[in-house]
Amino acid sequence: MERPQRWRPAAPTEWIMKLFSLPVAAGALLAVSSALALPVYAQPAQPALPAPIVLTGADIRPATSLNGDWHIIPDPYQTGLYDFHKHEIARGWFVNQKAKPGDTGPIDYNFSTAETIKVPGDWNTQKRELFWYEGLMWYERDFDYTAKPNTRVFLHIGAANYKSIFWVNGIKVCEHEGGFTAFHCDITDALQKGSNFVIAAVDNTRHEDAVPTTQTDWWNYGGLTREVSLIEVPSTFIDQYDVHLSKTEPGVVEGWVHVQNPRAQNTVVVEIPELNARIGPVFLDRDGRAAIRLTATGLKLWSPESPKLYKVKLHVAAAMQEAGTGYGPNFDSISDEIGFRTIAVKGSEILLNGKPVFLKGVCIHAEAPYRTGRAYSDKDAETLLGWAKELGANYVRLAHYPHDETMLRAADRMGLMVWSENPVYWAVQFDKPDVYAKAQQQLDEEIGASRNHAAIVLWSMANETPINDARTKFITALAARARQLDPTRLITAALLVRAEGNTKIVDDPLGAALDVIGANEYIGWYEQRPETADITTWRIAYDKPLIMSEFGADAKAGLHGGDNDRWTEEYQANVFRHQLAMLNRIPQLRGISPWILMDFRSPRRPLAGIQDEFNRKGLISDQGEKKKAFYVLQQAYTSGTFGKAE
Repeated sequence: MERPQRWRPAAPTEWIMKLFSLPVAAGALLAVSSALALPVYAQPAQPALPAPIVLTGADIRPATSLNGDWHIIPDPYQTGLYDFHKHEIARGWFVNQKAKPGDTGPIDYNFSTAETIKVPGDWNTQKRELFWYEGLMWYERDFDYTAKPNTRVFLHIGAANYKSIFWVNGIKVCEHEGGFTAFHCDITDALQKGSNFVIAAVDNTRHEDAVPTTQTDWWNYGGLTREVSLIEVPSTFIDQYDVHLSKTEPGVVEGWVHVQNPRAQNTVVVEIPELNARIGPVFLDRDGRAAIRLTATGLKLWSPESPKLYKVKLHVAAAMQEAGTGYGPNFDSISDEIGFRTIAVKGSEILLNGKPVFLKGVCIHAEAPYRTGRAYSDKDAETLLGWAKELGANYVRLAHYPHDETMLRAADRMGLMVWSENPVYWAVQFDKPDVYAKAQQQLDEEIGASRNHAAIVLWSMANETPINDARTKFITALAARARQLDPTRLITAALLVRAEGNTKIVDDPLGAALDVIGANEYIGWYEQRPETADITTWRIAYDKPLIMSEFGADAKAGLHGGDNDRWTEEYQANVFRHQLAMLNRIPQLRGISPWILMDFRSPRRPLAGIQDEFNRKGLISDQGEKKKAFYVLQQAYTSGTFGKAE
């Protein structure tokens, strides 16, 4: 049986080649996984692997969890891949060889006796000796499996930071680059009846040609940081789908469903049972895609005040099969929870469901409350977003990379609009087509996995990037790609700001490619004094909505002093009071997301006794202690005196 091929809309390859004006073959440009800078993991004579695919709604499919204890072996010299002359080892550690009597040489590893850590989870916070480790880590887990007819099996990896290779029973099944997006490897042909093992080589080494690059301001948590599971699907199955409210026709739900390995005369049926709305059977086109459009009378719109979600059922059916007649074991079905709303801009206004809205928000890193490390659980999401709701927020900026589906599901349920960001952070190598390909791959995976979350209203292309022509072309191309994949949401990016005297100016040429302008500034912390905000004016070069996507100041929870004593809670609160007054005077301001909800780890922050490798700009400490600035912002959000929607 053929492995399913990854489906994506046609990429603008020739356009991108012209954009960079470099002699790169079209096929090579978007072959994202073909040029990994890790050692060459491919075994000689093994056929090329299909790229991992994206499964929309993977988190709500029935699955066999592989979470729990995995054996690990750190391998900073990549001994499990190469000999001492840097030649590939044909039988590397991925074959999981066991020592036996009569061996002619030693076996230098043994997964069964190696120490274990929990998956999901980063290795840095689970083993003290691995806290600063950057490099290759081997993972191994045994599992049992019984094959089923007409079934394909995918290994679901919620995230593996940053580059990863996976083997099942010694057979390489996939490789991936990017530390914050889910991917799925077809392991059907590698499975055997009964006992099986999966081995992963995960490497969080930072690289100049990576996305993000070597310089960030968060901890480089390594490992299998999100859930791992086995997902079974029929041989003909739904891989991606898009179900959303029409932007132009009230009460009309539209979109598409894509089917892998379709059979002749397969059709698609989509239902919203609560509304007695249904369409189908709809025939697939030659690309395996079915366009859908149905009238949903009585539909209640999703909003922060009323985050209504509907059960939406999608089925692959035989040619004229009707809903309710049973789809059988050889046909795929998915049941998702989806909210319906529209988001648009009109001049300098942001319109949610056709009405102006002001985004009262806060930035959030995927840092786990209390235990620290990478956030991944429902409890992590509910704690972080619960604090945002307590703050009075209706919006969160999930920085600086795609967050887990648990966070997005919680935002859907809790009524929080979301800014979701691609990890094009600071100064990536904007002049290199292969770096663009990596950024586009991660954007494709982000949108492919998360496009049905009502909470997401903004796709962000980048954060604080240097202004130059290569950068502008690079991110403009990403914005065009995002609109191609999802024309229903707004495009933004967090831009840098320049100054002329006491005037702050937002005129980055990238703003022309955005629907909503994001801007970061730190008056009172990295520049000037808190009271400088009182005499600062703003000039915005675009008649578009402005979100002040970052501002703030550091404070160690429990450290007190005067309003002008840096690092104290009082100083941070003073910065917020001056900032809020200044921001409220900007006519086209339509939202803010101060930096940041909770303190998070960063190697850039070594000040002993104050930072201790934490960015302390959180309104809340990593141990849940609310600082004075939390209450300053809460008062602004809940009093009705801050922010104008129009």
